[in-house]
Amino acid sequence: MSLLYEPGMFVRHPQQPDWGLGQVQSAIGSRVTVNFEEAGKVVVDTRVIQLEWVVKA
Repeated sequence: MSLLYEPGMFVRHPQQPDWGLGQVQSAIGSRVTVNFEEAGKVVVDTRVIQLEWVVKA
């Protein structure tokens, strides 16, 4: 559900830890576009994958 994700948020993909930290670029419906450090831009369907929020201190 994209209501949980907003542009600028930092996330990790729970099944792809090697992708590194990602920053949400957009969230439309259940599709969230994330720019990951090691994988680049990826569109994630949040009906299938729940991204993990990361709080940067």
